[in-house]
Amino acid sequence: MPRRHMHLRVADGARLRAGFAALRADLRLPDGFPREVLAEAAGAAAAGPRFTGHDATDLPFVTIDPADSTDLDQAMHLARHGSGYRVHYAIADVAAWVAPDGAIDAEAMRRVETLYLPDGRIPLHPAELSEAAASLLPGQDRPALLWTLDLDAHGELVGTDVRRAVVRSRRRFDYTEVQRALDAGTAEEPLALLREIGLLREEIERDRGGVSLPIPEQEIVQTGDTWALAFRAPIAAEGWNAQISLLTGMAAADLMTYAGVGVLRTLPDAPTTALAQMRRVAKALDVDWPDGATYGEVIHALDPALPHHAAFLQEATGLLRGAGYTAFDGGVPELATHAAVADEYAHVTAPLRRLVDRFAGEVCVSVVAGDDVPAWVLGRLPELPKAMESGDRKAHEVEREAVDLVEAAVLEPHVGEEFDAVVVDLNDRGDAGTVQLRTPAVRAKFTGTGLKLGSAVRVRLTEADLAERRVRFAPA
Repeated sequence: MPRRHMHLRVADGARLRAGFAALRADLRLPDGFPREVLAEAAGAAAAGPRFTGHDATDLPFVTIDPADSTDLDQAMHLARHGSGYRVHYAIADVAAWVAPDGAIDAEAMRRVETLYLPDGRIPLHPAELSEAAASLLPGQDRPALLWTLDLDAHGELVGTDVRRAVVRSRRRFDYTEVQRALDAGTAEEPLALLREIGLLREEIERDRGGVSLPIPEQEIVQTGDTWALAFRAPIAAEGWNAQISLLTGMAAADLMTYAGVGVLRTLPDAPTTALAQMRRVAKALDVDWPDGATYGEVIHALDPALPHHAAFLQEATGLLRGAGYTAFDGGVPELATHAAVADEYAHVTAPLRRLVDRFAGEVCVSVVAGDDVPAWVLGRLPELPKAMESGDRKAHEVEREAVDLVEAAVLEPHVGEEFDAVVVDLNDRGDAGTVQLRTPAVRAKFTGTGLKLGSAVRVRLTEADLAERRVRFAPA
């Protein structure tokens, strides 16, 4: 904590709103949808879905999302099944609303994914679909791709089915509600099974060498006309919910590689030199890496609340660079796995917010039904990897620039003051890197010598430029 009490809040909301407007202009972000796209969305919503499927409205689905979400992609129903479990996972059927080669389809190819800013998101699809007709809102019959995943008593996948269906969510939960009910023991099945299945799947992930980096995220918090920053660590229920999505993505990848057609999320194994470097970093940070232990085992043993562990986790993000998408038709590609998942994996569970999921889901439905993959899907497969990689870069840029803007606004009145921090990144020369402040929740660049990776330090704020969205520190 800073050695004197500091109120670090943004008082001038108007300046920040102007800053967000400038950010949108600088990055050439879309401002609303073209008239023809909105007209097509209104027509689709009025006409109803192009596809339906079998009636699964008897299953009491629920959705679990952040509290402010209205674009609900996923609904689940968990049940015991023999000595194991049955996971019903309904994914919004965007293809039931979006006609191939239409105006919405073309605009989605340009946007690629939903972008999130503090003053509002820029959606992949018009709100008439993404937040209404296609969203799995409670009490509404909706077309969906219904995955049925059977697990044995240990949580291993033993059966997969996916088909078009009509589903109805009974209730919308947010993560905090779910966690509170599970902790209090008041959650009833099927919700109570989320913890049981989630823990089994987390154990399987560790056993196969999968890695999830538990790095606290910077979160921009708005209260009235002010913004502040906080570090937010994911709660357990988010992780268990993510395991259901991960399970579905792995099942989808199995179907596509079996059929020899589809699009996978891929990440090559880290080179030996990178792992050797991480061993050196572990030694420098006094992070225990026992002989014979894998990188994944080391990561699972870390506590991100400890400064030297947080620094190691920050350095470990470098091993995730190189993630991309691999499309194929006529055989399994040479690179088919995702190193962090430690298995084959595909994106299929967020079609309202991510372009590729609509196409991958359609491949899976076709494979299970024994039908030919539609020509509109096959024709787009070669384009998807490049489009998705471009969209991912844009999303990361938008997120980083927004955080930089709020950091500059929060810190602008405090140039010259000192803060407690941890060095979480350091260049090879040892004269520049990244520090993470204890408070506020700022992660920013520093220049200067005398700092060591993982060390707790005092730093002085040398620059906070709102117009340039830039913050800089130096050793105190």
